Amino acid sequence: MSDTPETVGEIAELYLGNILYAIERCAMQLDGEGKSTDAQFYRGIGRLLADAHGRARPPRGID
Repeated sequence: MSDTPETVGEIAELYLGNILYAIERCAMQLDGEGKSTDAQFYRGIGRLLADAHGRARPPRGID
C-alpha cells in the first residue's frame, strides 16, 4: 500500500474523527430545526461507523 490512502475505506478510516464530528454537527442542526427523527438517523450512522472501527482494532495491550 502506498503512503496515500486509495480506497474509500482507507480514507474514511484516516478521517473517521472528522467524519463523526461532521455527522454529529449535522444531527445537532437537525435537532435545532425540530427534525429529531432525521437527527437520530445520522447519529445511527455515526454509531455504526464508530462501532465498526472499534471492532477493527485489537484491544489495547493485545498487539
